[in-house]
Amino acid sequence: MKIYRRYLAREVSGGIVLVLSAFLGLFGFFDMIAEVKNVGQGTYELHHALAFVLLRMPGRAYELMPIAVLIGTLYALSTLARHSEITVLRASGMSTGRLLTGLFQVAAVFALITFLIGEAVAPPAERAAQQLRLAQKGQTVGQDLRSGLWVKDERTFINVQVVLPDTRLRGIRIYDFDAGGVLRSVTDAAEGDYIPPASWRLSGVVQTVLHGEKSELVRMPDLEWHSALNPDILAVLMVSPDHMSLLHLSAYIRHLSENSQKTQRYEIALWKKLIYPLAALVMVALALPFGYTHNRVSGVSLKIFSGVMIGVFFHMLNGLFSNLGAINSWSPVISALAPSALFTMAAAGMIWWVERR
Repeated sequence: MKIYRRYLAREVSGGIVLVLSAFLGLFGFFDMIAEVKNVGQGTYELHHALAFVLLRMPGRAYELMPIAVLIGTLYALSTLARHSEITVLRASGMSTGRLLTGLFQVAAVFALITFLIGEAVAPPAERAAQQLRLAQKGQTVGQDLRSGLWVKDERTFINVQVVLPDTRLRGIRIYDFDAGGVLRSVTDAAEGDYIPPASWRLSGVVQTVLHGEKSELVRMPDLEWHSALNPDILAVLMVSPDHMSLLHLSAYIRHLSENSQKTQRYEIALWKKLIYPLAALVMVALALPFGYTHNRVSGVSLKIFSGVMIGVFFHMLNGLFSNLGAINSWSPVISALAPSALFTMAAAGMIWWVERR
């Protein structure tokens, strides 16, 4: 790599890491303030709140990375412009395309980091955080649902009153229908423990078997129940789609499809997981035109403020298109791609305008 590319990569990377660290510290502080109100509920103490906030930091890093890339690149390029280093590079024959290529190389590294965090680090950390809080507060996943949790598995409907943080089930009722939609049996169980790869051990079982107009009551101390329902599916209740891994999203979408249920929300989340890391490339392209203007310190501050506003707008657009896509049944690809596409066009327009000047 040429000297100027190494120098540019070092300056831009340093700016991005600095901004990301500042954002994580700020959001961590606000998260801690919000979490303090839960201290004292059950056995939830201050160190549990701190652990909860720390476990959520990878998810925060994933969300904030494109904004940090934008503001960090803006800061680095503005500093270089203020010291006339951008002018020197351009006078030496560096074209906009070559400069943009150098920025893309840096952004590609952060895009890869974003993908790895979103796929391998944030989902288990988010799940661990939710399990920690629920366990210490003595709460359950399904406690806010008046009739409990309902899940459809082919011709079986499952109602669960309580899902414990370790994914054990309590208050289980299973309605089994035949191919004609006629109820065959109703099974009640006090508790259920998962047995890999695809079954549950139910305890305290009372089963009502229907034979036409007659019924038979069967009591069993335990029963092995085979079902596609598993802890990964139950974990959806504790982790939002945006914080799930591609593997879990794909498995849950397949489960919903097999049971003729809507998958729009989760398909949008899946495509966002694939497209979101690429926003880092869009952000450096958006920041480049700002580096071509020579300003003093006040100008740099204005650029940083502009970067914050653009980053907030991008984050809002992401959420807006996800919700609009789910409501209006838009294509998941379009819903996930639209914000990045709009910002790419804006970046292209700004670069064209700067070049014409």
